[in-house]
Amino acid sequence: MSILVTGGCGYIGSHMVYELTDAGHDVVVLDNLVTGFKWALPPTAKLVVGDIGDIEMVQSMVAKHGVTAIIHFAGSVVVPDSVSDPLGYYLNNTVKSRALMEAAVKSGVKNFIFSSTAAVYGMAKEMPVRETTPLEPMSPYGSSKLMTEIMLRDTAFAHDFRYVALRYFNVAGADPRGRTGQSTKGATHLIKVACETALGKRAGMEVFGTDYDTVDGTCVRDYIHVKDLARAHVSALGHLADGGKSEIFNCGYGKGYSVLEVIEAVKRVSKKPLAAKMSPRRPGDPASIVAASDKIRGQLGWKPEHDNLDLIVEHALAWEAHLAKRNAV
Repeated sequence: MSILVTGGCGYIGSHMVYELTDAGHDVVVLDNLVTGFKWALPPTAKLVVGDIGDIEMVQSMVAKHGVTAIIHFAGSVVVPDSVSDPLGYYLNNTVKSRALMEAAVKSGVKNFIFSSTAAVYGMAKEMPVRETTPLEPMSPYGSSKLMTEIMLRDTAFAHDFRYVALRYFNVAGADPRGRTGQSTKGATHLIKVACETALGKRAGMEVFGTDYDTVDGTCVRDYIHVKDLARAHVSALGHLADGGKSEIFNCGYGKGYSVLEVIEAVKRVSKKPLAAKMSPRRPGDPASIVAASDKIRGQLGWKPEHDNLDLIVEHALAWEAHLAKRNAV
């Protein structure tokens, strides 16, 4: 029996694969390698290069490897890109997720974990946001993920199929053991960009929007360490394996940091200067979004172990230094 991880060669997916293999699970990965890397996987994971939208191929994988659960990460994740290419995002994040669900139902896979996002909330009118907060996505990215949540709900109603959708807040950091991290060139994650800038891998960086109604005018986000996020998936998997019902959970710490506060943390931990240009707002960015995470803590017993901005930055910087050495070879 094994667990299928889609997008397992990517940033969050590769951490999930390590978390599962460390725990002794058999893992098969489906990835098209557009943004992922083969080398990001542990040697015990089995990789199939392909598209999650290929229903027959997914069914074949499920049968061949005895897949009992699917953890679905594959998709497109850059909010501004979704504004300029909405149809591409609806294809990758919604249409192909629907195909993956069909393959799961046809193959008898009953347990499904979905990588959703805090972007489904948009400019939330309450803070911190709860799973019951009205859903008003501001970007095609957020809408594409919300549509998938709706499909999961309806599929679970009609079939012997249960799911957990995890709404991520801002994921950052890297594997504390230095085995994998955010490796995509040109990635837009704030902490990665700031770390690259501090290490001289970028000439500078931009701060998008300085006139928001926040503590210092810049956007505020809830940053969650990728290791804690992977552990949240393990908890969700256990919940479903034990017969738990379909659920949606926020994944965040319940504390927000502004863009300028993050930049200061990177300066502090790296002990290096960091040049940042102040630029206009980007479309699709809410001013502030922070998670209420009491539901996942209470129902799944999830307890963060890396809830510290400086520690997140420390692991991200270590990974960037590792990448610099790897790419120099």
